[in-house]
Parts: sequence; C-alpha cells; structure tokens
Amino acid sequence: MLFYFRYTRPDGSRDPYPLGEWKGSGGPLSLADARAQAHRLSNRYRAGDRDLRAVLDAEEREARREREAADRAEQSKQERQQATLGALLNAYCDALEARGKASAKAVRAALHRHVEEAWPVLWSTPADDLTADDLMSVLTRLTDDDKLREAAKVRSYLQSAYSAGVRARTTASATPALRALRIKTNPARDLGTIEGAANVRHRALSTSELRAYWKRISALPDHDAACLRFHLLTGGQRIDQLARATLADYDTDQSTVTLRDTKGRRTTPRLHVVPLIPEAVEAMHAMLPTPAEGDDGNADEGRRYRLGDFLFTTTAGKAGMVASTAYLRCRAVMEAMQAAGELPAGVFSITDIRRTVETRLAELGVHSDVRAQLQSHGLGGVQARHYDRHDYLQEKRDALEALFRLVSSKGADVVPLRRKSERGAA
Repeated sequence: MLFYFRYTRPDGSRDPYPLGEWKGSGGPLSLADARAQAHRLSNRYRAGDRDLRAVLDAEEREARREREAADRAEQSKQERQQATLGALLNAYCDALEARGKASAKAVRAALHRHVEEAWPVLWSTPADDLTADDLMSVLTRLTDDDKLREAAKVRSYLQSAYSAGVRARTTASATPALRALRIKTNPARDLGTIEGAANVRHRALSTSELRAYWKRISALPDHDAACLRFHLLTGGQRIDQLARATLADYDTDQSTVTLRDTKGRRTTPRLHVVPLIPEAVEAMHAMLPTPAEGDDGNADEGRRYRLGDFLFTTTAGKAGMVASTAYLRCRAVMEAMQAAGELPAGVFSITDIRRTVETRLAELGVHSDVRAQLQSHGLGGVQARHYDRHDYLQEKRDALEALFRLVSSKGADVVPLRRKSERGAA
C-alpha cells in the first residue's frame, strides 16, 4: 500500500504526490511517518510552494548533483593521495625501462637511496602538494655532504619525472601508470643548478700512454683483458651499449656489430653500426672461455664454448658484461702502468678511453664527421637526421685500422691521415 499527499496545482488540477510504501506491506513508512511527511509538505504548500512536484523534483536534482560532486571530489582526493612523489618516481623509472633506457636501473637506485630511504615522508606525500622548497631538502642533504655530482643527477631525475608526469596527461603514448597519476604541477622545474657539479673530465691518454696501455692489455690473459681490447678497437664505444649486443647484432659477412644508442630523449634507439677489424673480432671471440680439458681428458685450448648470445661478456654469453667489471679490469691495468711510471699525465679510467680515441683520431687527421659517426655522438641535427644517408662504414673502418696501427706501433711518430684528393695532389 502506498501513501500519497494530494494537493492542488496552480492550474487547478489535483496531483497525488507519492510519499512511499506502507511498512505493513514491506515499505519503509509507518502511518506516523507518512503523516509527518504530509504535514511538512502541507506547510510548504501553505508557504507558497504551490507546484510541489516541480519544486521537489528540482531539489532532488540539485541534491543528486551535490552528491555526484562530492563523490567526484572524494575520488579525486583518493587519487591525489595515491599520486605520491614515490608513485611518480616509480612510474617514471618504469617508463624508462619500457623505453629500453640503459640508465633506468641506476636512476631507480639513486631515487630509492636519496629520496625514498632518506625522505620517507616526502616519498609518501602527493606529488602535486610538494613545493620546490620541499624538493630542495633532498638536494641540500647531498650538497651538504659534498656529493655535488650526485645532487645534480637527482635534480635531473626529479625534473624529468615531473615533466614526464605533466606531459602524460595529454600524451596518448605515455605509459598508463604515468597518465593515471594526473600530475598537474612541476615544482622541480624551479630547482636551481648545482654549482660545481659539472666537473668535465679532460683526461686523454697521450700516444705513448695509449701504446703502453695496449701493450699491457695485449699481454694479459684473455679473461682479464679481451674485453678491454675489444672496447678500444671498436673505438671506445659506450660500455652499456656493448653489453646489450648479441649474436643477432653481429654480421659475419660485413664484419660489423650493430649497437643500439638510447642516449638522450630518443623514443627508439638509434642503430649504430660499428665495423670490426680482424683484431677486434679476435678480441670478441677471446672473451669466451676455453675448457680446461677436452672430452678425452686432454687440453683443448683452441676450442671456446658459448652458453648464451651476448658478445661483450664474462659469462660465456649468458649475460652482457656488467660495467663495473670493465671498470675494475681497466683500473688494474692503470695501476700497473702507474707503478711502472708509464703515466706521466696521471691516472685514468675506462671512461677516458673513449675521449682518448677521439683525440688521437683527430690527431691522425680523421674528420670530425667520421669520428662522430664512429662514436655515435653529436648526430641529432637536422642534417644528420634527415639528409645525410651515407653509412660511413668504410670511413669508420679506416679510422679503426689507423687506430690499431697507432697503438701497435713501436715508434712515437704520428702520421696524419690525408684524404685521397690530398694524396693525389701531392
């Protein structure tokens, strides 16, 4: 049974307005409840709300809008609480990994150490609620400890993460995790540079130092120095890129290896083809171990075995070489050279080999375009990206052969390369 309140509309018609079902037939209203509702409606009718149904429907619509707005506000609040600085930084690192960025692991480790562990409250605070002053706390702790370079890196990671989060809101190709955070502000944008952090290294081995380095890595056992020989004879390529190369990237017919350059803001890696001179091929194979004994119990030093596809390796190809391994092996050679008085210009690391190759090739007269192609740097301009389709393969091979002649020569003279046109005019 239903209860109704009947009233007369402004046009004179009678309108039975439903109050609800009687409690005795399963509804929520008792007779007293229905009388109370009817009394309130009667008072409103006498007060001037003559078209009660229209007034009450309008009030219900408004109440519904208010409830929906409150629900949206609560949902937004919950999303905001979930869109913490930690969620942003994790999503940014996940995006780096999805793009195949070699730096993703190091970025995640630095943010975990210097933000999550050092500042857990900031880590769990909504990213949009933080200010530049809040983020400065992270950096000042590092600068106070005189870790300027690390502070500069963390500043860059924070700025990149916030920028990626803001862009993700309107970028269809952004990762869903970043887009779901709906980051609106970028307080990291106002973080100033870290003065004193950009201490650019200038160390390049002289010709005599480079020859001494080559002599030592040529004399060491393959398991200690084959990777160093391969690194040098491929032109000082980036360690992380060498570590990702597999058998699928090795062209035996052309004697080349294709690396994937993910440096910078590239969304897809740049294919970087490096020619392999015979001595580099020998060093590549020498990184594979030889069994101590053959199947018949006799030494079988000529045979090498492979357990995986990686080329730059210490695990028979099961995995690419960890950068720290190459660093430590180069350091051992450097320390031996230092003890023997072969480093008049001071110590160096494996990162200086790349600079050394470029410097010595420039001294040999190798054109800057060829050096850039060999080491895959400075190729982001319009000309390089859209117009220069020459592969420079022969020029790069010539440069690497000139480098090998330089390091393997006993003399100290440097004979500059000259272009064919220059030789013909002589």
